[in-house]
Amino acid sequence: MTLPQFSNPVYPHYLADPYCWRHDGVYYAIGTGKGEASGDPARNSIVPIVRSVDLRRWESLGDALIAPEEEQGGMFWAPETAFHDGRFYMYYHPNGSGGGFHIRVAVSEKPEGPYVDTGVPLTDVRKNPFCIDSHAFQDDDGQWYLFYATDFLDEDETTFRGTALVVDKLIGMTALEGNPTVVMRAHWQWQCFERRRDYAGKVGDWYTLEGPAVRKRDGKYYCFYAGGCYENETYGVDYLTADHVLGPWTEVGKENGPQIMRSVPGEVIGPGHLSIVSDIEGRDYVVYHAWNEAMTDRLMCIDPLVWTPDGPRVPRFAAALASRSQTD
Repeated sequence: MTLPQFSNPVYPHYLADPYCWRHDGVYYAIGTGKGEASGDPARNSIVPIVRSVDLRRWESLGDALIAPEEEQGGMFWAPETAFHDGRFYMYYHPNGSGGGFHIRVAVSEKPEGPYVDTGVPLTDVRKNPFCIDSHAFQDDDGQWYLFYATDFLDEDETTFRGTALVVDKLIGMTALEGNPTVVMRAHWQWQCFERRRDYAGKVGDWYTLEGPAVRKRDGKYYCFYAGGCYENETYGVDYLTADHVLGPWTEVGKENGPQIMRSVPGEVIGPGHLSIVSDIEGRDYVVYHAWNEAMTDRLMCIDPLVWTPDGPRVPRFAAALASRSQTD
């Protein structure tokens, strides 16, 4: 089977945490822009959006979201969209209100926006000061769920302190049931974000699982996620499996590290936070970011995703992953 080839990065400008979807034969991608990554008080329109008809050539459509006044001046991370009953819903994560990251949702009649905030955050920063990387998934029965990353301060010998994954039911696309279930906590050293991090009154190692992306295939659920530190070469992507959307979820890479993508010396640095898009012929692609050589910009990349008897694989990384696993 001949797989499509891409000249990565496919878009030359900063576009981290890319979320890509297809609508009416056209591909769209949104993500974290350079200003949104660090905060830019001069902006009130945010979330860069790009468009393509072939996944290879992308054009900028400007900014997709009009920022709520109370959030302006802060950071805006990892937007994603969901399409339901003729409307587009954008889930995004600002920290302008109250100082912590939380989940908000905006709505548009068109894929390119503008997206208008509903005015009611999905999570309360006073109760949970860190919620990021929302991913909406619709199950076969029509029920929508929101996977996202949040912080856990408890730990033991095998379950580590840090950011990890949960899932909650969506109510009408613009509210959460409020009963999040743990999808997976960090258990492995490759998932370390920072050694001896000073956080919440304690100094200790901090671990990170983030950027969930869920697919159902042949009756099994797959939750792809990024682990490690996005700021360097430790970042990579592994996946979980389950027989039900609420779990229990089973780890795949474990101590062997990420099984979908990881840094390849001399080729790619810190690949991660992927989304999955299908073309009109049903072929799947991973859309992800990786650092440029100077490590000044996270740029959007695309590669085919192949479903093998041993699980999903990205051929670009397969040889490097196999070689690395033998030496780990």
